[in-house]
Parts: sequence; structure tokens; C-alpha cells
Amino acid sequence: MAAPRAYWKGTLKLSLVSCPVALYPASTTVEKTRFHMINRETGNRLKQQMVDTETGDVVEGDQKGRGYEVTKGKYVEIEKDELDAVQIESNHTIDIDSFVPEGEIDKRYLDHPYYISPDGKAGVDAFAVIRDAMKDQDRVALARIVLTNREHVIAIEPLDKGMLGTTLRYPYEVRDAGDYFDDIKSPKVTKDMVELAGHILDSKAAHFDPSKFKDEYETALKALVRRKAAGKPIKAAAREEKPSNVVNLMDALKQSLKDRKGGARRSRSSARRPAAHRAAKKAHRPSARSRKAG
Repeated sequence: MAAPRAYWKGTLKLSLVSCPVALYPASTTVEKTRFHMINRETGNRLKQQMVDTETGDVVEGDQKGRGYEVTKGKYVEIEKDELDAVQIESNHTIDIDSFVPEGEIDKRYLDHPYYISPDGKAGVDAFAVIRDAMKDQDRVALARIVLTNREHVIAIEPLDKGMLGTTLRYPYEVRDAGDYFDDIKSPKVTKDMVELAGHILDSKAAHFDPSKFKDEYETALKALVRRKAAGKPIKAAAREEKPSNVVNLMDALKQSLKDRKGGARRSRSSARRPAAHRAAKKAHRPSARSRKAG
């Protein structure tokens, strides 16, 4: 297996302690089912082209550039070497600014995860010192890094023998929750209802185990593609009827709890049934001696 290619290389710096590191994307979409645009008449794949909005002419690669709209329809062109000239320290350095308790990081700010590992043998000791110090203090480092011509704040924490870096969104990228929650009414909910809901929660208690995540839509997509490629007919699944909005909340809570308990009992009894069934079958089976005597 080929070694993974680093997405970014630079220096991780804590005060006067520094070490070369490499970043690797911690997530991937390679396994996702992807579709290409095709010509329905020929079955050939289509390709996208850049078109001048005024002349309608196709623009080739060497004619494409970057422009910032200063006024309506007027752009100032920015060259790549001019972008490269915007040199800030975080272009090649992850400089740790502070350490914060992990619980204080608002999950809405979490963006993209990256694995961080030492780049070469030279800085392994410094890498381990920074990593283990964060473990001992139970803290997360906040630093700055430039990725794809943008500076990001990145949260760094220990993960196994390496570190996990998660880029964070800026406040202007996070929408105000009040715009969505302020109009939610505050109905009077009885203590009995909350307790019943709590019992349902208890009956579904579990531990976080991502291995149990099943992408049912992806599975269905793959099945659809296989059937279509084999020339088999595709039938649309029957839509489930929407439940009525008129529901007695207390009755629904009681029924949910009842169904949950009944399901748990059935699963336990079904787990025992095979052994009991085998025992009963064995009891009714004539012995070898009695068969011989007959």
C-alpha cells in the first residue's frame, strides 16, 4: 500500500519548541457512489467548460484567472504570484496561541478533521512532548494555519500516537441560533411526560460506536446501479403514509415505552428459543436403542 500523501507540511511551534509535521485529511468520500453527466443520446460522458458570460465564447485554461468584483461587473485581477506574496507566519507554521478545555469548544465551529504526525525523525521528541503535555493537562491547542490560500484557526488534540487537528469556522460563518429558535413556544410539559420520555431514553441507552453506522441510502444506490446494469426493472418503493398530526402526547409516550419493552422481551425470548427448541426436539426423538428394538 502506498504511503498517504501529505496535504500540508510545515512546523508545529509551541513557544521555542518546534517540530516538522505533516497534515493528512482524516475523512474521505472515495467510497461514495458518484454519477457522471452523460449525453442521453450517445451515452458518452459530458465535460464542463468555462464560458464568457458576455461573449458566450469558451475560455481555455490559459485564459482563466482570478478576479475580485470591486463594483458591479468590474473586476480587479489577482495573479497567483500576488497571492503567494501574501506571506503570513501561518503559511508554513502552526503557531499555538493558547490551550483551552475541550468542553468549551462549541461543536458548531468544528469544520474539517486532519491527522497530524511528525514529518521525519528529527522532531519526534518535540512532537511527543507537546502531545503528552496536552494529555496531562486535558487541554486542546488553538493555533493558526493557512490551507488553500485561507487562514484557519485549528484545534489540536492528542489522538493515539499522533494528534488530531480540526479546522474551526469563524464567527461570521456560524448562523445565529436565535434566528431559528426564538419563535419556538415554551409549552407547559408535565413532570410525568418528562419521566416517561426519560424511561424511553434509558431503554435506548448505548455507547458511541461508529462501526454501527449504516448508510442505507448508499446501499440502496449501489443496489439500484447493479439492477440497472443487469437490465432488471426498477420499482419505486411504496411511500410511507404520514402519521396524523393529531396525537395525544401522553398516549404516544406510554405506547412507545410499551412497544420498546415488548420488543426487548421478544428479542430475549427469541435468543433463548433455539436452545429450548433443540432440547424439546431431543426429548421427543427416539433413542438409538429403542429404534433398534423396534
